[in-house]
Amino acid sequence: MLYAIISQDVEDSLEQRRGARPAHLERLQILQDAGRLVLAGPHPTLDTEDPGPAGFTGSLVVAEFDSLDAAKAWADADPYVAAGVYAQVIVKPFKQVFP
Repeated sequence: MLYAIISQDVEDSLEQRRGARPAHLERLQILQDAGRLVLAGPHPTLDTEDPGPAGFTGSLVVAEFDSLDAAKAWADADPYVAAGVYAQVIVKPFKQVFP
């Protein structure tokens, strides 16, 4: 089943994001290579592709996992969590209708 992992950043998270980004992307690449990743990306603070020093307010990952517990465990092990980027992470089932 698909699960949405919706993360909210702490204030001024850009430096923590930069430090943990390579490890964060490596884990997403593993999901992608396994054909389990639907989409992933950050929420820019500003209404632009590159918010510059304003940074990001959170992230969204939609991916396939065996269970809600497995999705939560994956989210809990995110390098952004360990780096203190996220203030809150919500994981819930997702039903894709389009495309």
